[in-house]
Amino acid sequence: MDIQVGDILKLKKQHPCGSKEWEVLRAGADFRLKCTGCGHQIMIARRALEKSVKEIRQKP
Repeated sequence: MDIQVGDILKLKKQHPCGSKEWEVLRAGADFRLKCTGCGHQIMIARRALEKSVKEIRQKP
């Protein structure tokens, strides 16, 4: 799966704030994601992220 820094990911499950979209801040073996709704940041393993991605949008 080709995920780059700056991409917006739509995940299967929503964040408690109600948003399903996350911005990629760091890519590699682990990803740092920022919730587009509330700004909360998380680190997630590549394998776990690839299973939960529904859609990838390129940031304009």
